[in-house]
Amino acid sequence: MKDNLFVRLLRRKLSKVAVALVTLSIYSCRDVSQDTIEPTVISKEAETYAPDVAVKWAELDLMLTQNSPGFTPPVASRALGYAGIALYEAVVPGIKGNRSLVKQLNGLTELPVPEATQEYNWAASANAAQIYMAKNLWPTANEATKKKIDSLGTAIRNDLITGSSQAIVERSEAFGYAIGKAIWDWSKTDGGHEGFNRNFPSTFKVPVFPGSWQPTENGQTIPMQPYWGQNRTFLAANALLIPPSPLAVSTQISSPYFQQYYDVYKKNISLTQNEKEIAVWWADDPSETFTPPGHSYNIAKIAVKTGNIKLDKAVEAFARTGIAVADAFIICWKYKYTFHNERPYTFVRRAIDPNWVPFWPAPPFPGYASGHATQSSASAVALEGIFGTSFAFVDDSHVKRGKDTKRNVEFKARSFKSFQEAASESAYSRFLGGIHTFQDNDTGLKEGKKIGVNINTLAWKK
Repeated sequence: MKDNLFVRLLRRKLSKVAVALVTLSIYSCRDVSQDTIEPTVISKEAETYAPDVAVKWAELDLMLTQNSPGFTPPVASRALGYAGIALYEAVVPGIKGNRSLVKQLNGLTELPVPEATQEYNWAASANAAQIYMAKNLWPTANEATKKKIDSLGTAIRNDLITGSSQAIVERSEAFGYAIGKAIWDWSKTDGGHEGFNRNFPSTFKVPVFPGSWQPTENGQTIPMQPYWGQNRTFLAANALLIPPSPLAVSTQISSPYFQQYYDVYKKNISLTQNEKEIAVWWADDPSETFTPPGHSYNIAKIAVKTGNIKLDKAVEAFARTGIAVADAFIICWKYKYTFHNERPYTFVRRAIDPNWVPFWPAPPFPGYASGHATQSSASAVALEGIFGTSFAFVDDSHVKRGKDTKRNVEFKARSFKSFQEAASESAYSRFLGGIHTFQDNDTGLKEGKKIGVNINTLAWKK
């Protein structure tokens, strides 16, 4: 980070260890739980700041996600979760009506707090926290994208210096840096640290039974992240959710199970152009986009801009959404690897049409429940906690992408009257793609809602 506090300290011949000691000496980790009186900080409230710093970092986090090898949807969701929390915690001392998430999230027992009676620039603290998180959460990003971390951090800092004293900016940066480091240290204990290195563990034994998941057409014999459901959730309440059992496996034409898969097949061979556009819009192929959880995080960014809110609400929106997608992928993956349920392409070929090819290729992991449905529903409910249940917006997440020539589909912006409407379409898109059954989607939407409700139930306000 060019020209920031830490570079100047280094120029004074302090070692990296000394820099860390200076930071820790200024900001001791103190309990800021609900029962603790928080220090008085003489600063402008976060609601007086524009949301630009939060929006710009959200955009770069999504770019990092797209350009980081190994960032499958579960891995991406985790990174966005910690990035959102760090953003919030770097600003929450300046939000008059809000409280920290310390002792509300699993394993988060303490965090640095600002110096009492000192003035802070909350945009500067947010900027420093995000620089730290970006450099650590996305280590596999290509070099061109990594360079954008420093350039964005410097550009934001230069803007802040013109409107605030250097001493205030430096103090704020030191606090944000300390928050980032504390959040990063906490993240390494959740079971998902460096998950990008073990997306397809060769030691995993794929269970074989009637109706079990089968390898995908591309030859992937090991399913993605089979142990992800064992990771620590951000909320203890989400870890307590009990997986509802799927329908009993049957190839009898009169059975509910058969009908579920037949419905996928019947729809898939008669898709309209609009239905194809829905399927492709929400596909969010990790090799070409910022992944499904990134799509939800981008919707949060769209809501922040559409709602014309300030920094206080913006950081809370990203924190809620980050927690939602992260916990949704843990819970959904727990369900997937509890039941190892087969995908439509497996059942249809063995019981209906051996030559069937789904509109969209199936991803390499079990079907029940739908990850798209679960994370979209969770983030929709979480965002309702900020923007309400009737918030209209235009999702332009993919409008700059070129035409999908293989499927003859253009990427056109889609309009929604609410977050729930968008979540329902996201889930439905997987049915249209031939990837999920109705039970996959229905369970995902219901369980995702529970996750979102738990997030909104946190004591965000004092």
